[in-house]
Amino acid sequence: MITIDLPSTRFVSALALLLTCAISAPAQSSKWTLTWSDEFSGSSLDTKKWAFDTSDNQNHELETYTTSPANVRQQDGHLIITALKQNTSRSDGTTREYTSGRIFTQDLFSQTYGRFEASIKMPLGKGIWPAFWMLGDDIHTAGWPGSGEIDIVENVGEPTLSHSTIHGPGYSGAKGPTAAFTLPEGQRVDTAFHLYALEWAHDDIKFFFDDHLIAERTPANLPAGAIWVYNHPFFIILNLAVGGDWPGNPDSTTTFPQQMLVDYVRVYKRDGESHSSASAPSR
Repeated sequence: MITIDLPSTRFVSALALLLTCAISAPAQSSKWTLTWSDEFSGSSLDTKKWAFDTSDNQNHELETYTTSPANVRQQDGHLIITALKQNTSRSDGTTREYTSGRIFTQDLFSQTYGRFEASIKMPLGKGIWPAFWMLGDDIHTAGWPGSGEIDIVENVGEPTLSHSTIHGPGYSGAKGPTAAFTLPEGQRVDTAFHLYALEWAHDDIKFFFDDHLIAERTPANLPAGAIWVYNHPFFIILNLAVGGDWPGNPDSTTTFPQQMLVDYVRVYKRDGESHSSASAPSR
């Protein structure tokens, strides 16, 4: 037995500090170097870090993505992505009933390997689909799913579940190996900020919820003959979809507006990682 000769108040304070550091630090190693971050402390979105993605949605979603501050803004140190019940006229003559926001770092920042994390308070409702995810930066040449997709977290209206998935050639869409994590008792995705993280190395991907390891994926988890497409740079995406193949459409229980709040996004590389690289080309 080891006796620590400290006054009780000092011991409690020291213990609290150690616990705080342990929770806020990257889960697997303290040997990380910050390479990119956004704390969302300004009055508007930093367009040197993010661009608006207003391309047409996928998966039979119902929203139109816009550049409007009503859908994407910063306030009180948070990024706020808002989904609204709001009609928009499309160039093809159709109308959609919802607007929302989707931003990404494509052509601004991408990185191979490292730790990618975001502190997020999720919206919640039938047909509401928030996500923090990544795509390979060769998507224009390799296409999807050849470029690879890493979904660090998605939620489809389940208060105590988070989902993490990888998609690639031969294991995309519903075939992507998904891990569903049940939150600790008494916790919900929509009542507090939680830390969603990816730790990515050569032939290894780990997903985390706060300090919990959700899942680990390696080439051994892929279908026979499938290709591991995660050894090149990926860029970051944050979006809030409405409807779609997975969550289904909103119903009478779904309220609007819905808001996805992001406290920060941070990216690290592991010290000594020879395969890590970051890029921030001019636009």
